Amino acid sequence: MESILQNQSDNDIKEYCQLVRSVMEARLDGRTPLAFTHTYGCQGNVSDGERINGMLAEMGFGFTDDPDRADFILYNTCAVREHAEDRVFGNVGALKHVKNRNPQLIIALCGCMVQQQSVADRIRASYPHVNLVFGTHVISRFPELLYRTLTGGKRVFELSQADNSICESLPVRRDSAIRAWLPIMYGCDNFCTYCIVPHVRGRERSRDAARVLSEARDIVAAGYREITLLGQNVNSYAVKNAVSSDGEDWNFPKLLREIDSMEGDYVLRFMTSHPKDCTPELLDAMARGTHTAHHLHLPVQCGSDRVLKAMNRRYTREKYLSLVRMAREKMPDISLTSDIIVGFPGETYEEFQETLSLVREVKFTSLFTFIYSAREGTPAARMDDPIPHSEKAKWMKELLETQEAIAAERCAAMMGSRQRVLVEGVDSRDDSLFCRTGTNIVVKCMGSAGMVGQFAECEITDAKNWVLQGRFV
Repeated sequence: MESILQNQSDNDIKEYCQLVRSVMEARLDGRTPLAFTHTYGCQGNVSDGERINGMLAEMGFGFTDDPDRADFILYNTCAVREHAEDRVFGNVGALKHVKNRNPQLIIALCGCMVQQQSVADRIRASYPHVNLVFGTHVISRFPELLYRTLTGGKRVFELSQADNSICESLPVRRDSAIRAWLPIMYGCDNFCTYCIVPHVRGRERSRDAARVLSEARDIVAAGYREITLLGQNVNSYAVKNAVSSDGEDWNFPKLLREIDSMEGDYVLRFMTSHPKDCTPELLDAMARGTHTAHHLHLPVQCGSDRVLKAMNRRYTREKYLSLVRMAREKMPDISLTSDIIVGFPGETYEEFQETLSLVREVKFTSLFTFIYSAREGTPAARMDDPIPHSEKAKWMKELLETQEAIAAERCAAMMGSRQRVLVEGVDSRDDSLFCRTGTNIVVKCMGSAGMVGQFAECEITDAKNWVLQGRFV
């Protein structure tokens, strides 16, 4: 049963895409149906959204940015923080009025948030205008589920979790002509006590190396300038299923070296790395690569060993700092970024100060910072949390001020240097160009919009706290 319902074959997907196309043609008297889709959350979610849009295109849909013009609306949701869930519920509630104006409209929700049974139950009870809800494990079944929604006359909820297979044949409609996301593995086995991801994304499973390399070659051949390898923990790629269809053993450093060796003009990035699995072999692969960016996003979360243990992070402060020292020895120009959670249950102000001292020692290029948000179903949600949110907000302010001073100092040190940048887009406010260095630092330069999508050399002429100013050389 699982092989039929869970792991859709190429033929199954194509057949259901054609069936949906036929139903929509009849439903709209031959008019091209329009889809409005919106993704919340991480780059992995964005990559999933590109595959969902690829299937929609195969089903004959065009796309619109206006929900009022849409025949199909989909929100691809995130469950990492409570704020993201609140935004989704607010936006889904507002769609009731859109549905009243267009009763034939199909509304769908998918992604990490709806994989939680409690959320799905709330949608079922309180949002009757939502027609289709499906979880993270059944994205390949989306055409089948939409066909059932269109023809069955009932709401469809599909939250199956049993499937650990990976469908390698999904079409992709990429959001950018410059940047390409390339997922290499799914799921997570780390079970950090604050994190819902392993519960909604499932256990670790790696894509076949030959299929990853084939997709990478296609991306390079298509002229994409930036490729980002994605996974909940890219460092653990192929640890669980280390044999590819080519009969060889693979790990992440080997995969990185192989993609890096492909000829072309592109920069290669990856995220997210777990410190416990960051190895000297990986840092060597980064240092010796010709395309791999000298940028490492290495979430530390906290600087206190006691809190790290309570988080189940499985490394110590000193282990993390030793990785930083090793990375800088191999790549003196490396840019380090990180995630930090402020106010984990039971964390004291003295322990928070340990985090501040780590930040001052490492001198991160930038930080993604969050006040702890309890996730139902995680161990941390059951821990004592006596510190009020107002106090945690003060800690957060202190952290941001510390990092702002570090960033200003780091940016000022780049004054007068020359940087190779990728021109990513135009700032409509002043017609300047957004550019990004290989070390993932934003530079704004004046230039022609025709430079977007190209690499260029620039000289840094001014430094703000977070953004550099430059001129093209």
